[in-house]
Amino acid sequence: MKFETPLLPARLIRRYKRFFCDAILTDGEEVTAHCPNPGSMRTLIEDGAPIWLSRNDNPRRKLRYGWELVRRGSALVGINTGRANNIVAEALEKGSIEPLQGYGPPRREVPYGERSRIDFLLEAARRRPCYLEVKSVTMSRSPGIAAFPDSVTARGARHLEELTRMAIGGHRAVLLFLIQRDDATLMTIAGDIDWTYMKALEDATKRGVEVLCFGSKIDTGAIELAQPVPIDLTHRESARGQP
Repeated sequence: MKFETPLLPARLIRRYKRFFCDAILTDGEEVTAHCPNPGSMRTLIEDGAPIWLSRNDNPRRKLRYGWELVRRGSALVGINTGRANNIVAEALEKGSIEPLQGYGPPRREVPYGERSRIDFLLEAARRRPCYLEVKSVTMSRSPGIAAFPDSVTARGARHLEELTRMAIGGHRAVLLFLIQRDDATLMTIAGDIDWTYMKALEDATKRGVEVLCFGSKIDTGAIELAQPVPIDLTHRESARGQP
């Protein structure tokens, strides 16, 4: 997934009210940008951190800039959770996700369950429909270990319940974690942050929900799905491991 326009380097001043951040561009101009990440963004927020912003000159947009990337240590991290589905959609269309090959063009945001929309519905003749939910992962509290979620996510737990119902009903149900950072070699669940989500995921896997995890190849021009990353649902990392 290529960025629509060249990204602009900047330095982070602060993030506030969840969806806003102030930054300084390289020419010294201070700007306010949209922060497209509803999570806590713990381990990513540091005053003065190098970040990259997209620019949109659409007069209908309230904010001209959007926060896209941040560098934390040696890692480049994509903070825009809205990009995850586009990255996965591109990989699906290319056939790059081996466990999900053999389906027709993916349908996006299809209503299902009681009150949800599935990120992707994959269909093919003589195959069970595949309900695919995507989660963007950005947190890392120990070197090389990505973790989800970074805050309590009742919405995420509800999605797991819906996927579980699909699996029990005989459909294929898949949860795909996309790690939007380029330094992860292992994926874990942050049960100390959201015990309910961790237990819901454990229950979902016992009832037939499949879990996939992939890393990302990231630079200031594009983000692409990279190699599979092993996921350890039994790992019990806590905030004490946070650098």
